[in-house]
Amino acid sequence: MEPRMKNPAALLPGAFEHIMGVNAAVAKSGVPEKVLHLTHLRTSQINGCAACIDGGVVLAKRAGETDQRLHVVAAWREAPYFNDAERAALALAEAMTRLADHGDVPDEIWNEAKQHYDERALAGLVLHIAETNLFNRLNVTTRQPAGSWKP
Repeated sequence: MEPRMKNPAALLPGAFEHIMGVNAAVAKSGVPEKVLHLTHLRTSQINGCAACIDGGVVLAKRAGETDQRLHVVAAWREAPYFNDAERAALALAEAMTRLADHGDVPDEIWNEAKQHYDERALAGLVLHIAETNLFNRLNVTTRQPAGSWKP
């Protein structure tokens, strides 16, 4: 697959740097790095973003994530490898990514996430999932292929 164009965030001066500013703030929010990688991967799977899945797996492995967990993140509900906080984050990622399926994030999912993350961390998690959705939409729209982004 050939890309339609470069990633728009890379073409407009300052856009990528500003998005990375959000990323830097998220990194200071208190959300464990592995949770950020898992939610990035699950969101990217839902959106079918091969470039983000590919790069996300590389970054997750660099952060110490195991192949076993990465292989089953799409079926996290059935896999025994995730703790309750990770499950709450994955449920939130799915709900935020699939807003059209239910109109909003159900209270049950939000309240479970609040049980595991304080307000600052929850803000970081929400921004991270939204940022992943942004990159997914940019990459899928412009047909960025897997392997095109080198972390």
